[in-house]
Amino acid sequence: MADVIAPPGTVTLQIDGRDVTVPEGTTIWEAAREAGIEIPALCHEPGLDPVGVCRMCVVDVGERVMAASCVRECREGLQVETASEKVERQRRMLTRLLMRDYPDAERRQPSASGCELQSLASRFDLVDESGRHTDEGILAEPTGIPQDVSGDAATGNRLDLSSPVIAVDHDACILCDRCIRACDDVQNNDVIGRTGKGHATRIAFDLDVPMGQSTCVSCGECAAACPTDALTHKQITLPVIPQPEDRQVESVCPYCGVGCATEYTVRDNSIVLCDGRESPVNHERLCVKGRYGWDYTMHPQRLTTPLIRRDDAYPKGPLSGDVVGTSSRKRRKPGGIVDYDEVLPAFREATWEEALDLVAERLTGIRSEHGSSALAGFGSAKCSNEEAYLFQKLLRAGLGTNNVDHCTRLCHASSVAALMETIGSGAVTNVFADVANADVCLVTGSNTTANHPVAATFIKEAVRNGTKLLCVDPRGHTLTDFASHFAQIRSGSDVAFYNAVMHVLIAEGLIDEQFVAERTEGFDELKKLVLRDFAPEQASSICGIEPDELRAIARTIGQPLEDGRRPRMLVFWGMGISQHTHGTDNARCLISLCLLTGNVGKPGTGLHPLRGQNNVQGASDAGLIPMVYPDYQPVSDPEIRAKFERAWGVELDPEPGLTVVEIVKGALGKSIRGMYILGENPFLSDPNINKVRAALSSLDFLVVQDIFLAETAEFADVILPASSYFEKDGTFTNTDRRVQVGRKVLDSPGEARQDWQVICDIARRIGLPMEYASSAEVFDEFAALTGHYRGLTHENLGSTGKLWPCPDPEHEDGVQILFGDRFPTASGRGKLVPCPYLPADELPDEEYPLILNTGRVLEHWHTGSMTRRSRALDAIQPNAFVAIHPDDLTRLGIVDGTRVQVSSRRGTIELEARADRTVEIGTVFIPFHFREAAANVLTTDALDPFGKIPEFKFCAVRVEAAAESAPVST
Repeated sequence: MADVIAPPGTVTLQIDGRDVTVPEGTTIWEAAREAGIEIPALCHEPGLDPVGVCRMCVVDVGERVMAASCVRECREGLQVETASEKVERQRRMLTRLLMRDYPDAERRQPSASGCELQSLASRFDLVDESGRHTDEGILAEPTGIPQDVSGDAATGNRLDLSSPVIAVDHDACILCDRCIRACDDVQNNDVIGRTGKGHATRIAFDLDVPMGQSTCVSCGECAAACPTDALTHKQITLPVIPQPEDRQVESVCPYCGVGCATEYTVRDNSIVLCDGRESPVNHERLCVKGRYGWDYTMHPQRLTTPLIRRDDAYPKGPLSGDVVGTSSRKRRKPGGIVDYDEVLPAFREATWEEALDLVAERLTGIRSEHGSSALAGFGSAKCSNEEAYLFQKLLRAGLGTNNVDHCTRLCHASSVAALMETIGSGAVTNVFADVANADVCLVTGSNTTANHPVAATFIKEAVRNGTKLLCVDPRGHTLTDFASHFAQIRSGSDVAFYNAVMHVLIAEGLIDEQFVAERTEGFDELKKLVLRDFAPEQASSICGIEPDELRAIARTIGQPLEDGRRPRMLVFWGMGISQHTHGTDNARCLISLCLLTGNVGKPGTGLHPLRGQNNVQGASDAGLIPMVYPDYQPVSDPEIRAKFERAWGVELDPEPGLTVVEIVKGALGKSIRGMYILGENPFLSDPNINKVRAALSSLDFLVVQDIFLAETAEFADVILPASSYFEKDGTFTNTDRRVQVGRKVLDSPGEARQDWQVICDIARRIGLPMEYASSAEVFDEFAALTGHYRGLTHENLGSTGKLWPCPDPEHEDGVQILFGDRFPTASGRGKLVPCPYLPADELPDEEYPLILNTGRVLEHWHTGSMTRRSRALDAIQPNAFVAIHPDDLTRLGIVDGTRVQVSSRRGTIELEARADRTVEIGTVFIPFHFREAAANVLTTDALDPFGKIPEFKFCAVRVEAAAESAPVST
């Protein structure tokens, strides 16, 4: 070996005659991989802890026996041979033994990425080109392993096809346990294990049931990890067997705010497969929506031609039946939501020129007759930063109104209001993966495993490594099983709960006094309120948590650790915090909790409101908010307004615009007469749907731009066929503030056009020049008008994106932890805001005795326009339901699985009742994805006075058996 002086903390060894220097603790397998030397392994892959059971990775280190390179650490001066004749002979023998029980190619499930065992067999000439066994010592038929409950005796092997997305072939399994470790250690779901003894040993799901009947969440991590085709992705569009014409496109998942990095396999303008790829965001992990929910973009109901409402199709309204009741249930067809045969006759096809001319004519006509304030627009958090920027520019600079909003108003508007007020910034202060450095993790008002599944894997991983998890929620969920403390509070009692926790922290001297003194203001007022009104015994009667448990939670947060350090806490919250009339107060309390304990600005600490849609952070950054321009610059500030007037070449309205719910009310009152809706579906997403129905029907003109004829489009005068997420280039900003490039995967169907180009076409027709060569050029204009995005470009974002702010985009990833020294407030200090407890706007009574909570399920997203057109996702969760505690079902005399009617003061829906012990007695839960039982028929449109967000999480309802009630088929 050459005379090499290794840096401190490293070792130098020789691998196949090459000097390699690696950090201490590196395994031989990792060192060889870093040096570009491939060592085969069947039981190991990057991201898994090595176990060394398959012995395929053995190497010669000059000892009596060969060493498994995946578990043997490098040492100084070690000499390693990875492919000598002796090593290769050992691997051939192992491969031959494994192939003895391995089925021929025609007996196996099709593979998405190629079988690693088959590749080794080909390398050692044990199979022919077709995959058939050629070695006389290998049996061509399985060895007659006994059948099991998940198998099918008629097939002659042990296939389990019960899952809609994953096929299981036990005959192809070599018990490498990669699937078990992928499930347990990566996704932390604990579904897969082993069962049986000796030769009959096999993998099993839960207590040995078919995969499709188990608690499997269909994330596909096991199939991605399997090296032998024992677990394979089922075909969704085209066969998953690789073809020479396949191409791979790197992009980002189109669903939740986590923003997982993805790679799509594309053939014949169809997506065949989706894999996770390495990124700081997801480290190759995906959930069921990301891995299997992409075929909606190829659904036959895609809009492909501009449509104009026929003159004989007025008055406007939902054309495919009522939102609720048996009529709409009968109209739902498999694989779709709207009966196009009934809807489409109300419209006629048009050319793009005719449709765009009509849009421009009607919008400018309303502006001329009624003024710019009579116009409004809803943008979309599903669209890119570039599209959001152009949309708000069109409304502001082209049509002269600040009446532009999007779904952040319905999810985290109250969180942003509280963050801006208290710390001067509406974004997260740390990334979710830094939970690995937290001593305590607080998750509140969030079913993270359903709404942000990949982020939940990082939280579960942190818990297994020693982080204490606190869950606060009216409803139990998977993450609560990992919690040191689960506080199942009464709905709407968050302020009382957190004030009680702060009472204990202050009373017992558990706050960070130095941080409070140096970095905050308002402590005396907060202290006075919580010590006077929120002792644990006082708050317990409101929130339902025992006083001793309140004290235990506070001590977990504030009591010094064994080494004397203060616990580092990272706080995550979801819409269970924000979607209340007191949502801003809820968020203020969480912020105060972190400020009191010094948990901002350091590793393992921070405030993280989990963003719901894939680009709700970016859409907000880009200015889809009525009171601010891009980067949260107030429209009422003369200097800021002058900057945008110079950039856009127009005079701008100095008055803040209306929010989503205010626009709906304005349409009802005829102060809003024309609307442009891009990719949003307020008919299902907004509260009090009957009021939304009346508002949309009363508009003089409505143009909807979408990929499907969603429910809102049924009210339109003009429908413009848009591009799906997979059909365009653009940037998207995830919940971590990471700006990533989504790349075009497919060509759009028919005459559908890219959204940013359609916006520019309309702008030119109303007199606002918008000329851009590409979406990258749009991004450059947007970034130049901001502080946080300045310097970022499509090119320097690269394959994994950058965090904003990013002072040096060419060399750095961006700033992960914000506000280490000061807050961007006028004083540089964080503001502690005292919040008295206020009840919900609408409380239960004798007529409506139950509390309704709404939300999402794992398999669906937003109003279901995408996920319910995904074959796999719709198959897993096809039906609307209401979750009710079994004790409430008994009291009501209702049988689990029968149809019930749920009514509020605003309407009634009919759906299946499901017994669910995770729901608190006296409450019910309904997901809002299902048109045929739209939860927002029931919800109130009462608003938080600060964030102006509706109260989706609390209204009074009653439940009763439906007429002719019968079990619902699934």
